[in-house]
Amino acid sequence: MLLTKFTHACVRLEKDGSVLVIDPGSFSEAAEALSGAHGILITHEHVDHVDAAAISTALQASGELQLYAPAGVARTLREENAEAAARIHEALPGESFELAGFAIRAFGGQHALINPQIPVVANVGYLVDENVFHPGDSLIVPAGVQVRNLLVPIHAPWSKTSEVVDFVCSVRAPKAYQIHDALLSELGLQFIELQIGNLSAPYGVEFRHLTVRESVEL
Repeated sequence: MLLTKFTHACVRLEKDGSVLVIDPGSFSEAAEALSGAHGILITHEHVDHVDAAAISTALQASGELQLYAPAGVARTLREENAEAAARIHEALPGESFELAGFAIRAFGGQHALINPQIPVVANVGYLVDENVFHPGDSLIVPAGVQVRNLLVPIHAPWSKTSEVVDFVCSVRAPKAYQIHDALLSELGLQFIELQIGNLSAPYGVEFRHLTVRESVEL
């Protein structure tokens, strides 16, 4: 499986001619990531994870493209894309399904708390092919599985570095890569990644930085 990192939380997975895109949001190169896609996974409703216009264009361009998202996101996208409504599905934590030739398991349920004054929204993390885990905006540790490649949301208004380190050490995936990094300066990114890498290494984790559009075989 080939993983390509786009800006912020968006990644593109390719396997055997099939393309799966996770969280093509407004901070990312969503249209580029979605080119030729067969499946889309959305973790939650925030615009940095779902670019509705780019997704609508992709759904219109391909009659085969399927999408899974939490109920609220799926409902909104169906309303905006009536002709593609049958291809937009609800993703529920605890469920497993196949999408574009990839085996998907859904985890979590809710977004991490930003502030008590801000309502908590649904968030679903996805384990793809028992291989790579994208948690969305949550530090939920997927129970009962051995993640091989972990995508780490390294910075957000809802997190602090110690929590991120604990998450990486708890999952204990052999390989980890950064996502959710668009709000950091270059210096801040380097500092946080150094902390995560150094503190998780004793737990058997190899943390690696991916530049925008860089690809890695998983």
